[in-house]
Amino acid sequence: MSFEAESSAPPARIIVVANEKGGSGKSTIAMHIAVALMKAGRSVATIDLDSQQQTFSHYIENRRAWAARIGRELEIPNHMILDETTQDEWARRQALAAAVIALGRTCDFIVIDTPGYESSLTRAAHAIADTLVTPLNDSFVDLDVLATVDPETFQVTGPSRYARMVDEVRREREDNHYFTDWIVLRNRLTSINSHNKRLMGEALDELSRELNFRCADGLAERVIFRAFFPRGLTAIDDLNEKTHGTRLTMSHVTARLEIQNLIKAMDLGLDMPVAGERGTAQALDAA
Repeated sequence: MSFEAESSAPPARIIVVANEKGGSGKSTIAMHIAVALMKAGRSVATIDLDSQQQTFSHYIENRRAWAARIGRELEIPNHMILDETTQDEWARRQALAAAVIALGRTCDFIVIDTPGYESSLTRAAHAIADTLVTPLNDSFVDLDVLATVDPETFQVTGPSRYARMVDEVRREREDNHYFTDWIVLRNRLTSINSHNKRLMGEALDELSRELNFRCADGLAERVIFRAFFPRGLTAIDDLNEKTHGTRLTMSHVTARLEIQNLIKAMDLGLDMPVAGERGTAQALDAA
């Protein structure tokens, strides 16, 4: 398949949500980003690269089923799953390239959710990310995904294998004059100003300067985010007794503000340069 032809339409911005550790809230973040963009009037496609767990896909399926059950229209992205267990590595990268290019001709954004482990498709997705979002639980266990720290001073002693991989693919993109905006989200934050929370903030600030990423607050640890999943809902949906079964609470309002602040922090203006078809093909060939 040839990727030489350029699309006459503006290319879609590719948002990749990734962290090679499970349980960081990737699928929840990906779903909220996709729905927020659709509510802002943007056309959105989504890709699930975790063909084993398929949490992102199940979230979208739940949303579609719940919309039909309550007789209301809910924004549903154009969704697909790529199976990394079939074909060889080259064929999988080609399948991702074909999917991204085809979807990019009909939508403004493509949101890609990745598995919590290393895979060839995950690296390929990093190589084409215009925006890379890495949710990180607020603990030194999860910080290990990005860096090692001194056990006495808690200062960063070096980047992890995953951080080095991200740095490598970003440099490759920059060589082709494309830029990946890397955002690390401090996810599942508690309201308690603990010693651990302060040390985590200091370590991330130090690491952000070394690895050139931006820090942003993600979602606080709230029960409502777990309750949303079976119905495919998000904090920015019109939550009332019909859609959610309960009235809007202060926890819902605060969660909605968190999502709005996250989208604002991501700075997703369409005037930012993206790779397009040719850049996508080049990045995937090099990944």
